[in-house]
Amino acid sequence: MSGSHTKSSAGSQSRRDFLKISGNVAAASVVAGLGPRLYAGGSNTIKLALVGCGGRGTGAVADAFAAKGGPVKLYAMADLFEPRLKNSLTHLKKIASAKIDVPPERQFVGFDAYKKAIDCLDPGDVVLLTTHAAFRPMMFEYAVNKGVNVFAEKSFATDPPNTRRWLKAAELSEKKGLKVGVGFMWRHSQARQETIRRIRDGAIGDVHTLRIYRVHGPVNCPPLPAGANEVTFQLQHPNSFTWISSGFFIDWHCHNVDVACWAKGAWPVSAQGFGGRCYEAAGSQFDHYTIEYTFPDGAKLFAFSRHMHGCWNTYADYAHGSKGAAVLMATLAQPKSQIYRGHDMTKENLLWQFGRNDPNPYHVEWQVLLDAIRKNEPHNEARRAGEAEVAAIMGRAATHTGQYVTWDQVMKSDFQFVKDIDNMTFETEAPIAAGPNGIYPAPQPGITKEI
Repeated sequence: MSGSHTKSSAGSQSRRDFLKISGNVAAASVVAGLGPRLYAGGSNTIKLALVGCGGRGTGAVADAFAAKGGPVKLYAMADLFEPRLKNSLTHLKKIASAKIDVPPERQFVGFDAYKKAIDCLDPGDVVLLTTHAAFRPMMFEYAVNKGVNVFAEKSFATDPPNTRRWLKAAELSEKKGLKVGVGFMWRHSQARQETIRRIRDGAIGDVHTLRIYRVHGPVNCPPLPAGANEVTFQLQHPNSFTWISSGFFIDWHCHNVDVACWAKGAWPVSAQGFGGRCYEAAGSQFDHYTIEYTFPDGAKLFAFSRHMHGCWNTYADYAHGSKGAAVLMATLAQPKSQIYRGHDMTKENLLWQFGRNDPNPYHVEWQVLLDAIRKNEPHNEARRAGEAEVAAIMGRAATHTGQYVTWDQVMKSDFQFVKDIDNMTFETEAPIAAGPNGIYPAPQPGITKEI
């Protein structure tokens, strides 16, 4: 299974493009959680198992290899598709062949491949769960039951029952003292950390409005070819299908949702949204979303997500308070965080800026995780990841259904895209079927059910 991440063609930069631009590894900060001291196989080497060998997973292994403090070795790999596994292995050998020990007997392919890869690890080792979100909760659950540390990429679930499954496994991981890092690398951005610390200290007053934008080109989904296996086709175009990846809004925009809620210091309690599909190549989802979240104190978060060619592009986050405003992120490559008096963000009103390059957060998140394992420092981000997923699902469901959706509704909903994801095979009936022209239907607000 793969968490491949295709670069958009209109101004967006992928995670791996960022790695070429960003700075060097920063020192890790203290993190929360408790647990027993665990080492990999009784030695100082931490073994990795990669589950999901697309670009996202391959890049995450490279990030782990960049960490300091002790040896790290890629020891097992798993994917639904053998060519993708082989391509990942070839690429990683070019980067750091001395850190790779994955003979054919530890290369696993198929729907149960994740179990075989995790079974290769010892307590203290790390499994990288970098498939798409449909499979994340069951894999996380298996790793936690096995007592293995986890690095899980976003997003973390596709629907309410599986989000609750993730949260239940997160609670067990805390009780077991496991170390869990998640792909919300911006939590490890020094620029954002410093900006949000200043917001918490009152630099912009009471936060009442937040705005987050991810608007850039699309990843297109072609029509279903005649005679194709539909499940296979959909799994090979995951970003175009909500049941696999959570859809554009969640899989791509959940970072921004998480950072905005971090800046506010709260999770939203409700959401309503508008969206639609202008181009059939968006797969089974909308290609634009505008969502209004409401926090417990009535403050608002406005999320804008659009994926089309030829439109205005930006990738940025802002916070507004009773005394001023903050730029949480101005660009993907460097956040360029700033704080202003008032809401007119001009040079004359600038109060503070980060003023230097942000250390590479993709590297920092791995440094924090591996340091926590080696030093027995508490570190578990799983619960927060699940809560961010609830917030993101709330917004997507509100947009797709046309309903006003609350946090409590998501936490109680029994809606599932796939009833028995644990036993899916290539012979399983596809969760959504293409029309006679090979094009997939989009949600219909007022008719579609996701809660």
